[in-house]
Amino acid sequence: GYFTNKNAPLIDRAVTGLYTPGSVVKPFVALAGLEEGVITPEKSISSSGSISIPNPYNSNLPSIFRDWKAHGWTDMREALAVSSDVYFYALGGGYEDQPGLGIGAIEEWMRRFGFGSPSGVVLEEEASGVVPNPEWKAETFDGERWFLGNTYHTAIGQYGFQVTTLQLARAVAALANGGVLRTPTIVKGALGASFPLPVEEENLRVVREGMRKAVLTGTAAAINIAGFEAAGKTGTAEVGVRKEFI
Repeated sequence: GYFTNKNAPLIDRAVTGLYTPGSVVKPFVALAGLEEGVITPEKSISSSGSISIPNPYNSNLPSIFRDWKAHGWTDMREALAVSSDVYFYALGGGYEDQPGLGIGAIEEWMRRFGFGSPSGVVLEEEASGVVPNPEWKAETFDGERWFLGNTYHTAIGQYGFQVTTLQLARAVAALANGGVLRTPTIVKGALGASFPLPVEEENLRVVREGMRKAVLTGTAAAINIAGFEAAGKTGTAEVGVRKEFI
């Protein structure tokens, strides 16, 4: 029956299901980078397919952080369009001449856009999700300290990052509508509470242009449908010990 079905058909996946967002968090990291002044839209970062971080304990075993492909030089709009992991590793945690946001700023901006807390929609059992940070890691992994690699993986929406689909829809709507986070409502004609975010319209425009480019020439070309001007961001995330993609 419905109650014993392993696919759990009665679960409201929009508000209760938690998912690893993967690269769909990159527009928010990009915006944070612009707002915090650590990068400009024109700054290009080169991806040869991976970056290597020296291991302080063993120089023969550097940590390798891979991109999903070698993208070459990408500025912010192009990095969003092709979903360059190396660009967002560098922006999130810093690499070579590019200073990083750091996990504190990443977490702050993710929470401003509603990740890590309920949206306030009037539906049962809404999940909060997880924005990874050093405190969460210490609690979850028996006191382990936070590493640069954890910041890299958080910046591309992995490493314990958990969101609901409603949180994502709400956050992306705020990018599209000029920076207003709204409380979702299911009452016809009603408008939920609105929370204007402290963001510059010019910075929002850059991120939207990158998401538009993703549809025109990048990873979201599947929704480039005649008659509609769409913008978007794809996301794939590795889950589980077998590194399966969702």
